[in-house]
Amino acid sequence: MARAVHLFFRFLDILLALLLAGMAIMVFVNVVMRYAMNSGIAVSDELSRFAFVWLTFIGAVVAHHHHQHMGMETLVARFGRRGRTVLMGLSDLLILGCAGVLTVGTWKQLPINASMSAPVTGLSMAWVYGIGLFTGIGIIVITAERLFRLLTGRITEAEVAAFGGDHDDILPDGSTRGHME
Repeated sequence: MARAVHLFFRFLDILLALLLAGMAIMVFVNVVMRYAMNSGIAVSDELSRFAFVWLTFIGAVVAHHHHQHMGMETLVARFGRRGRTVLMGLSDLLILGCAGVLTVGTWKQLPINASMSAPVTGLSMAWVYGIGLFTGIGIIVITAERLFRLLTGRITEAEVAAFGGDHDDILPDGSTRGHME
């Protein structure tokens, strides 16, 4: 299972790189064409905007998986292990709530978006904004798994330390240097 998860997130990393490269190429070509030939490719403007939306929403799932989102480490660092685990649980519950709102809202909005088409490509807008379903469900699954491990006592010391901002204290094997109280 861990290998499948690793491969999935590796695929997402590659997809993000391709989206970013495609977006940069489309914008660059359009800038050069507008400057040199006084014209541009309308499709590339629209597709680069869509790529940016997908890049942002897929990137949110990847960042959440790698624990790279912003946190209140200054406050959390003041607590010992027990306080950090309580705060981690509360944080996970809030994340589940917000991701649930995103998922339900996207689901309710999907029929409206499906009935609209992009002005240049004619692509259904459900393809653009439907990515919110992937993001919401992805964050729910990642957070629910972490919350389950927290509640069953399977959370690692390295995760608790990282939650408190002790990134420097994590050793290559995933253990910590033992600075937590």
